[in-house]
Amino acid sequence: MIVNSQFMRRMAEAAAAETLPRFRQSGLVSNKLEAGFDPVTEADREAEKALRALIRAEYSDHGIHGEEFGIENGDASHVWVIDPIDGTRAFISGLPLWGTLVGLNFEGDAVAGMMSQPFTGELFWADEEGSNYEGPGGPRRLRTRDTNVLAEATMCTTTPALFQGRMREAYDRVEHAVRLARYGTDCYAYAMVAAGQVDLVVETSLQPYDIVALVPIIEKAGGVISTWDGGPAEKAGDIVAAATPALHAAALELLNA
Repeated sequence: MIVNSQFMRRMAEAAAAETLPRFRQSGLVSNKLEAGFDPVTEADREAEKALRALIRAEYSDHGIHGEEFGIENGDASHVWVIDPIDGTRAFISGLPLWGTLVGLNFEGDAVAGMMSQPFTGELFWADEEGSNYEGPGGPRRLRTRDTNVLAEATMCTTTPALFQGRMREAYDRVEHAVRLARYGTDCYAYAMVAAGQVDLVVETSLQPYDIVALVPIIEKAGGVISTWDGGPAEKAGDIVAAATPALHAAALELLNA
């Protein structure tokens, strides 16, 4: 099933209508956790409501899995996976490193996805035919950079503090091997891998709504994305995204040493 690019744009616009007016405004921030801090805002909830309504109207027999309102019709062959604001911490800090993620799984495989950053006016999207960019500079096909060795790679992660115990040791091996590491970029890091600006993303403890939309964007641009044990990234958890198969293999080797 090929998702019409117009529908991608409609979803991006529907979410932006709820997120942009609330960005850099003094809105209520709630905490999902009793211990720790996992923020959620009105923008998160209203954007997901808008996306769910659009999907139901267009594809009434499809399932939906969203971060804020859970799963409906989860046994359907087609399931849309939504993170209305990936990077809520960036959103509430006024930093434009958040995005709206919508992916489509067909029988468990991610076949289409989009990452929309309305403040910068950028849309990254992929279907079965390719990975694409729309925004400043004009539309173009996305292509990963030809980086094959860790010593030449730029890597992103949310924060090394998320890795604990032996996982932190594994992560540190990779960071020490790359040329440059950057933190706090959330979904934007994966988009930059697809765009040929970043070479590697290493993360842990992701949920499906954090990653499903990004899988086809990476893969259709020529990159490789999987779990740390080489399994399908759609399962979420501990994730590695790389610009090339060789770089992906080198990162996995260090992570699993």
